[in-house]
Amino acid sequence: MAESLLDIAEVAERSGLAPSALRFYENRGLIASAGRNGLRRTYRPEVLDRLALIACARGAGFTIAEIARFLLATPDDTKLRAHMAEKARALEEDIARLTRMRDGLRHASTCMHEPLVECPDFKHSFRRSAALTEPSPGR
Repeated sequence: MAESLLDIAEVAERSGLAPSALRFYENRGLIASAGRNGLRRTYRPEVLDRLALIACARGAGFTIAEIARFLLATPDDTKLRAHMAEKARALEEDIARLTRMRDGLRHASTCMHEPLVECPDFKHSFRRSAALTEPSPGR
């Protein structure tokens, strides 16, 4: 079994994280080492999947505390499930906003209007984007 363990340097290289980040995640309970090989921490290969999940969650705006709670969650944790659904809705809004931005930039990259930022199609992309963040009338 020992030959299937990865030392901290290999996990760092394969995950793209610094060893200090791995130690930090371990101290926060997000990952666990399988032991030590001399002075070096060792990890089971599955830690790479856990680190990919952590990286994805961090990229989506989750805090370390939120991730730690999520990793320990059970199906009956209704409060956490509600928070996850709320976060999913927020991510959907971010994706839609970023998609509109991407589309506007793609248009601008080929548009011949002078100046580019005055192009009606380009401006329309941003008006649609801003409309989602402004409060509705009557609020």
